[in-house]
This record gives sequence, structure tokens and C-alpha cells, in this order.
Amino acid sequence: MEYSWLVTSWQHAGEYGKTLGSKPESSTRSLRPAFFGGVMGFLYHLRIAFVGFLMGAADLVPGVSGGTIAFICGIYERLLNGIKSFDLAALRLALRFDWRGLGAKIPFWFFLSLGSGLVIAIFSLSKILSGLFVTHPIELWSFFFGLVLGSIVLLARETWRWRATDFIAFVVAALATYWLVGLESLQTPPTKWFLFLSGAIAICAMILPGISGSYLLVIMGKYHLVLEAVSTRDFGTLAIFIGGIVVGILSFVRVVSWLLRTYTRTTLIALTGIMAGALRTVWPWKETLTWRMNSKGVEVPLLQTNIVPPDGSQVPLAVAMLVLGMIAVIGLSRLGHSAKPEPHKN
Repeated sequence: MEYSWLVTSWQHAGEYGKTLGSKPESSTRSLRPAFFGGVMGFLYHLRIAFVGFLMGAADLVPGVSGGTIAFICGIYERLLNGIKSFDLAALRLALRFDWRGLGAKIPFWFFLSLGSGLVIAIFSLSKILSGLFVTHPIELWSFFFGLVLGSIVLLARETWRWRATDFIAFVVAALATYWLVGLESLQTPPTKWFLFLSGAIAICAMILPGISGSYLLVIMGKYHLVLEAVSTRDFGTLAIFIGGIVVGILSFVRVVSWLLRTYTRTTLIALTGIMAGALRTVWPWKETLTWRMNSKGVEVPLLQTNIVPPDGSQVPLAVAMLVLGMIAVIGLSRLGHSAKPEPHKN
């Protein structure tokens, strides 16, 4: 094909990143791609920035997790290992102003590329997606439903054939997630410690494919508080919330990484179940229960419930968008040419 060389180079860049992500930082210093050096290094960072862009787009959708995109694009383990590099050893290097040692330990270029794509997506797509949710909500939700459904199929194929215990892990994870994302806003204590805990829980959810951290903030009754703190520049409240995020992400990634390393097959199947349960949040037909005012004073949905399609004429186009979403996932998984761990028996 005319562009086959580009696809092949893109996949090779993914394999290059996989090599980097599978080795300790100290042993990959000579392998680390320079941002401005070499075609492979440039393609590697361009690929990571593209994945960051897709993650940012996913995070703009209520109920969709950027972790899902990271997973299907094959950078999930690399992302976990990168976050894990922010530890006490890194802090000691920073306190000694050992920037060379710190640069060898932490994949700054990886995070810069990923973060750049994410920020670009948030600033460039927020208005577009907001408009589409108003004018074409069913089509857009159907597309994201297809994205998640396609991710489930791909991940299940990685771990098939399932044993009885595998089906149990899948069903338990799916039912627990389905119940969790269906909760309405709870009455929670208006204390600083719970705000800290909310930040930790929300960021943990964002790490897991299929669960939206912002959705959990709604359930915990802290979504409005955080939005208000951002809009009013309440740095005290934001500091507590961000503190919870830092503690949550630095601790939870170690748990997920350990599970993927020690119980690879069971963990992948449980993650498949989490994504299956999270399909509840991206069902195309919804009825709004409560509303909120956004930063511009516009009333937007806050809590919604799923309903049966009221008009059969909407179904064919919704199905077409669902299929398009699944095709997009398959394309992303091929371009991403996975850094997912090989499943093995526990």
C-alpha cells in the first residue's frame, strides 16, 4: 500500500517503546530516543503524543477513561512504570540536584510527549465535543460505546481460553463496576480528609481502563466542590485535592503493576470485566435526572439514567457509529502494536 512504510515505521516505534518500557530506566539510558535525534526517536515520541491526544479526548467524555486508550494503544505498562519512577530515590536525586541521574531514572520525554498530546486535545476538542453532545448525543455515545466494546473484545481475545475461575473474575469485576457507576451522588462528609481521599480515589479510577475519575467525583459529591475551587482559584482546597491525587497515583500504580506482573492473566480478565461493567456509562440513550451549571453559566447534565431507545429510527445510525468505534479500536491496536504483557497461567 502507498502508506505501508509509514504504518510499519509507526509499529516499529511502538516496539522500540516496548523495549524501553520493559527494562529498568538505568539500563535504557543509551537506548532512550532523543526527542530531536533520529527518525525512530521522533516517531516514538510522535506516537506517544498521538496516544496522549486520544487519552485527552477520552477524558473529556463523561464515563470514558483515558486509561482505556492507553491500554488499547499499548502504552499502559510503560505509563505505570513511568509513574512508579517517581519514588524516594528520585526525590533524593532531586534534593542533591543530580539532574543527570534524575533524567536517567524518570522518562521525562515520554511524559512530555504524552502530556503535550493530552493538553492539545483538551484545548482543541472540548468545545467540539461539547457541541456534539448537544447536537448528536446518540451518535457520539454510540461511537464511544463501540470503542469500549471493541476494547473488551480485543482484551478477551488476548486471554482466551477462559477457565471457570476466569469467568468468575470477569463476572465479579463487571457486576461491581456496573453497580459502582450506577450510584447516585452520595452524602459525604465535608471534611478535608475526605476531600484528600476523594482525590486519591478519583485518580486511581483514571488509571483503571473503563472507569472515569470525574464520574466517581460526582458519586462522592465532590465534583461541584472541585470545579468551584478551580473557577474561584481556591488554592487551599486544590492543594488538598492534588495531594490526594499524588498519594493515590504513586501508591495505586504499584498495586496495579504488581498485579499485572504477578497475576497477569487474572488481572487482564478482571480489567476486561471492569470495562464491560463500565459500558453502562456510555449507553447511547439517556434521560437526564439532574443538571449543573458549567463555568460559563450554561446548564449541562450531571446525573443521567439509561433508557430503551424511544424511537426505532435512531437505531440504524447508532449501530453504524458503534461499528465505526469498534473498527477504530482495531486500527489503534494495530498501530499501537502492543506493549501489553503476554498472558500466562498464574
